[in-house]
Amino acid sequence: EGSALVALFQPAAERESVSQLAARRVTAFSLALLPRITRAQPMDVLSSQATVAGYKAVLLAAVATGRFFPMLVTAAGTLTPARVLVLGAGVAGLQAIATARRLGAVVSAFDVRAAVKEQVESLGAKFLEMQIGEQAEAAGGYAKQLSEETHRRELAFLAQQVKDADIVITTAAIPGKRAPILITADAVGGMKPGSVIVDLAVETGGNCELAVAGTDVNRNGVLILGPVNLPSTLPYHASQMYARNISSFLLHVTRDGKLVVDFDDEIMRETCVTYAGEVRKS
Repeated sequence: EGSALVALFQPAAERESVSQLAARRVTAFSLALLPRITRAQPMDVLSSQATVAGYKAVLLAAVATGRFFPMLVTAAGTLTPARVLVLGAGVAGLQAIATARRLGAVVSAFDVRAAVKEQVESLGAKFLEMQIGEQAEAAGGYAKQLSEETHRRELAFLAQQVKDADIVITTAAIPGKRAPILITADAVGGMKPGSVIVDLAVETGGNCELAVAGTDVNRNGVLILGPVNLPSTLPYHASQMYARNISSFLLHVTRDGKLVVDFDDEIMRETCVTYAGEVRKS
């Protein structure tokens, strides 16, 4: 009671726990609420763990697929490279693009935020453009939920794109909301047998309609992976980055080893969930 807690959780999904923390007068901070500002980057747990997830997703796909990633010229003839499609070009998506490119795949990517086109192309991938016709970027640079009509057009557009892909990595997320469906069951039905989907958003509902958290699903020869907690599968570097994030945050909110609460500071104001027996974020 009366202690401080720094953790990674979504207050909206943990209302009962948040109420209990407030009742015990715990000063609780959630690093999931960090503002997207330069000063907060060393503390950004979501980005550091997304880096791990994006990298590992490609490795899982490479193991699951029945083909090579790079083009190979052999005595038996030339083998064409794998075609990888990455949906969502945030931290996880960009790392997936970079990793797939390192393995020699031909990579394309899609994101509703046109601003990420330059980042995608700088990694050697093709950016797939669709006319959105509305503001698709929210505060902090995150993608925002699209209108129903635009989302219908997005689904039709992506259904055509996944037909040609050998591997699809999905990473799209909307903070505080269910992950958007990007690949419908019908779209999966149009994919080639032997194709692989790795849904990194499965823990928040999934980008693929058929994805199941913690389970591999085979639908008409298309393998859909729903991996959970991928950072735990690379514990050395995931823990190293997490420790640095936590250390940076603690150095920011303490002076001489004591917590200093200052709600004029944007980082503290946005991350503090409970204080002095009250719930500040829910």
